[in-house]
Amino acid sequence: MYPKIKLSTRNHFPELFQSVGPFIMAESKKLQHRLLGNREGYVTAAFLGVGMAAYQTYNYPAEMSTNTIDIKKFKAEPITDLQTLEQNKDSDLKAMVELLILKVQKEFCDAIEKEEDSKDVKFKVDRWQRQQGGGGITCVLQEGTVFEKAAVNISVVHGNLPEGAIAQMRARGKVIKNLPVRFFAAGISSVIHPRNPMVPTVHFNYRYFEIRESDGAAHWWFGGGTDLTPYYVNEEDFTHFHNTLKEACDEHDKGYYPTFKKWCDDYFHIKHRNESRGIGGIFFDDLDGPSKEEAFNFVKSCANAVIPSYIPIVRRHKDDAYSYAERQWQLLRRGRYVEFNLLYDRGTKFGLNTPEARYESILVSLPLNAKWEYMHNTEPNSKEGKLLEILRNPVEWARAEAA
Repeated sequence: MYPKIKLSTRNHFPELFQSVGPFIMAESKKLQHRLLGNREGYVTAAFLGVGMAAYQTYNYPAEMSTNTIDIKKFKAEPITDLQTLEQNKDSDLKAMVELLILKVQKEFCDAIEKEEDSKDVKFKVDRWQRQQGGGGITCVLQEGTVFEKAAVNISVVHGNLPEGAIAQMRARGKVIKNLPVRFFAAGISSVIHPRNPMVPTVHFNYRYFEIRESDGAAHWWFGGGTDLTPYYVNEEDFTHFHNTLKEACDEHDKGYYPTFKKWCDDYFHIKHRNESRGIGGIFFDDLDGPSKEEAFNFVKSCANAVIPSYIPIVRRHKDDAYSYAERQWQLLRRGRYVEFNLLYDRGTKFGLNTPEARYESILVSLPLNAKWEYMHNTEPNSKEGKLLEILRNPVEWARAEAA
């Protein structure tokens, strides 16, 4: 029986810049008297990102109101300027989604680092900007004892929607008539590749998309999901994983889990192999109801379910013994992971079709090591054969866990 891990779904954002706020306000008043007399003045604070050639500037009124966003709760400074986020954090879905993914990124990175036995191995944090609008924060951990490679990325981008992306959307039934089309996209995406083959790989992605045609017609939707890719069968793990996701779905609509579980099984199917990438989870796209608020709250519940669905499995198996042959099987299965991501994954294709995209971040989901073996055969009654049977015949895993 797995322990329950509870995460608050509320936003906790204490005062912004508690250490430098008083200094900024004091200097603001000095400049106001010295340069501007009794007129209102503004102090500009420039923050230079390490390893970046560009800088971003933030403007604060001289009589600065107390902000509530604490950037120490994020892996790096937000992509959107803090003043805009503060003004819109309770009313604009774009700001609400950005703050959510910043929070989830930090919490998940912290949870992964806590399980990593090599305490000197930490996430490398790379905050980047996109010339055509927006940017992202890429967090990558490599060559750990527990985690061979772990990536937790967010992106907040906007601009003109490229023709390739428009074609993709039309193929999914989106009616887009009036070009050019402006877009805003914000999302979090993560893939964790453990070293021990008894610990599954996990992937999750949650995103918000908004487009506006040239005539002003606007469209918005959410997409995402969480799925598990094991190398060996452990029914208790699979049941725990699916039950946790089902609980998150059931909070909002009891029809969500069976629908999105089936969608996940269908989506993560490697057609040319006639097998699934893993044992699924949930997957959905084009979710634009019942309302913006309800859709956002559902996505928030799913994102907050990632840690309790996965970390107990890591904790249980990260020290399990394994053989050389079992490691080789893991590398072969990772080859299948690569095949799916490069040939079928919608997010990867969208990213590669986006001008000025950050390809290092798009391809960071690929494992550090993978293997392809010509005409590899698996014995049907072996442990590996048992996994293949499940991958070719999806199972309903959500049920009551054993006491």
